[in-house]
Amino acid sequence: MAARTAPILPDDGHSELALCRDGLMLFNRHDTYVGASLRKYGEWSVPELDLIRQILAPGHIVVEVGGNIGAHTVALSRMVGPTGAVLVFEPQRLAFQTLCANLALNSCTNVAARQEAVGATLGQIRVPVLPPDAANNFGGLPLGNAWAHGEPVALVTIDSMQLLGCRLIKLDIEGMEPDAVRGAELTIRRLRPLLYVENDRDDRSAELIALLLSYGYRLYWHAPMLFRPDNFAGDPENIFANIASYNMLCVPRETGIAIDGLREVAGPLDSWRRAPVF
Repeated sequence: MAARTAPILPDDGHSELALCRDGLMLFNRHDTYVGASLRKYGEWSVPELDLIRQILAPGHIVVEVGGNIGAHTVALSRMVGPTGAVLVFEPQRLAFQTLCANLALNSCTNVAARQEAVGATLGQIRVPVLPPDAANNFGGLPLGNAWAHGEPVALVTIDSMQLLGCRLIKLDIEGMEPDAVRGAELTIRRLRPLLYVENDRDDRSAELIALLLSYGYRLYWHAPMLFRPDNFAGDPENIFANIASYNMLCVPRETGIAIDGLREVAGPLDSWRRAPVF
């Protein structure tokens, strides 16, 4: 079944609507990654969701940090069902507005969305507003370095949420992952959730790995290609060449669970560049 764009939005705007794998999705037609994938393939990085689906069940609580426009949030909402809950953070105002639109379009009433950044401490940061009518990777905006311009956005920690339960924390925040992990230390030590963490920054990879190991976790590389031949739209053209997403599935060591099919991270110097790609 092909992804179908819906001609109900103005042609001169940046927003486009399409029928995708997880329902109707609104996206920026100028987005070169998430939007481009939804437009052409009707999906975004489905192997990540396929792995996560194996560890989630109805009733679970998920924290998604870096929700972007909700391309994965909608699927997470359905995995945990009406008895579960998803708490999603997205600091970019325009992406956050699209995220909320996609949650409404798909009746995701079990999701609480917050326009906030997540880090190691409480405070405030400035988030640049990317021009929505120019081509860009809108989900790739790094916020780790202080921006002198942009809109003020609250900086929070996962620990400040005082969660009563959590099955999974998913982090995709363009290099700020170590900061978010530090700000979640009490939650991680208390609730022992599974973690699914992006790790593709040379300057922060060793730090992130060492930090997670110190919390008593085993880490496994998960690096799926962005293009899937069996995509929802059945489109055989690969617009992403050999680009993959580089992530780690992190499991509390005390569970004794070994993850079949994924290579374990050997240590802080085990670079994401050596992660097996599939």
